[in-house]
Amino acid sequence: MLKGIELFKHAQKRFPGGGTQLLSKHPFMRAPGLWPAYYKEAYGCEIIDYDDRHFYDFATNGIAACTLGFADPDVSAAVIEAVRKGSMCSQNCYEEVQLADRLCQIHPWAECVRFARTGGETAAIAARIARATTDRSRIAICGYSGWTDWYIAMNLGADEEHFGKVIDGMQPWGVPRELRGTSLAFHFDNFEEFDKIIREHRGKLAAVFMEPVRWTMPAKGFLEHIREVCSKEGILLIFDEITAGWRLTFGGSHKILGVTPDMAVFAKALGNGHPVGAVIGTRAAMEGANKAFISSTYWTERVGSVAALATLDKMEKINVSKIICDTGQEFMTRMSAIAAAHGVEYTFRNQMELPALIKPQFANAQESTFFTEQMLNKGFIHSDIGYDPTAAHTPEIRELFYKAADETFGQLAMAKKRGNLNDLIQTGGTESKKGFGRLN
Repeated sequence: MLKGIELFKHAQKRFPGGGTQLLSKHPFMRAPGLWPAYYKEAYGCEIIDYDDRHFYDFATNGIAACTLGFADPDVSAAVIEAVRKGSMCSQNCYEEVQLADRLCQIHPWAECVRFARTGGETAAIAARIARATTDRSRIAICGYSGWTDWYIAMNLGADEEHFGKVIDGMQPWGVPRELRGTSLAFHFDNFEEFDKIIREHRGKLAAVFMEPVRWTMPAKGFLEHIREVCSKEGILLIFDEITAGWRLTFGGSHKILGVTPDMAVFAKALGNGHPVGAVIGTRAAMEGANKAFISSTYWTERVGSVAALATLDKMEKINVSKIICDTGQEFMTRMSAIAAAHGVEYTFRNQMELPALIKPQFANAQESTFFTEQMLNKGFIHSDIGYDPTAAHTPEIRELFYKAADETFGQLAMAKKRGNLNDLIQTGGTESKKGFGRLN
């Protein structure tokens, strides 16, 4: 038994809900008993765990938060200096004003900004502002926008029969049933579901809150249709850029999708591993923030704003979005070719020229588990949980990965030929912990 897994067993006793603060970091999501549970050090795309194992991270890289890589030296230097000078005080830090100006400069349509420190609370702030601005309560949702009540209320369903069934794996226990009907779900690229919500809730919708892109680019005219309807019906269009933002282009993905929202929310990559989130919007859309109560002590600390300013400077300087997109396209091309050479089925959910996230998919769970385990043995964290490219994945490190993947695909092909794949799975067929479904 690995030391990290032993530590995690103790954590499960302390932390109700699975033993972690974030489902996506649960070590049993992919290879129970082998996946590193805790890290001691993390630099670039490398981590060292509590068993002193060294890995290159070709998985989520901080759950898509570290586009520059872990512990980027320039961002870290700015943060260390901010801590040295005092990261919290009775007064406000001016860096938050500088960050607000910078975000509005990058997005000229935006005039006002509010800050938070996590993606979920940032989305909740945007929902609060939209309801205050419009004096309406209902919100149409497409995508994933966090854990808070306003969003999870969507999974209460229309009645008890549909409780927890709108999205699999995201149970709404603890969300007041009185919120049923305040958040309404529609699926990505589904014109009919969206139009049905508009017809049935006309005059009562405060906002359409959606991810403009996730696994694939939106269908032709989908975002344009939503924009047109929102403008006509007095509904605020809010784009959730928490995951997609900064990966497809410098700024929000909507900059290249050609549709401008009334508000947008950012977090994750904005601070490259340091907590900071932002709501940006037009002055008219954000007017509700003048009367709604929206306030929290740690939204005013200095590190988040300083980290974001340093991150934005470096992302723009090195053109990180081009690095990510080029690396992602290379990854899909190389991995598809390597798998095909060994006769292994390995496809991608998306074949975007500009991948925000990449979701490889094996023929079945056994093949995925075997591949994950063998890559861990070779020093690489990777599975069908996906791969989020970063600037730290240098050509030299990527070549090491492709070499290991080539060997592993060969092992997988041989095991399938011999019919002993299940016998070779080190976790003994232990079932992986499941995630949750999505609307896109």
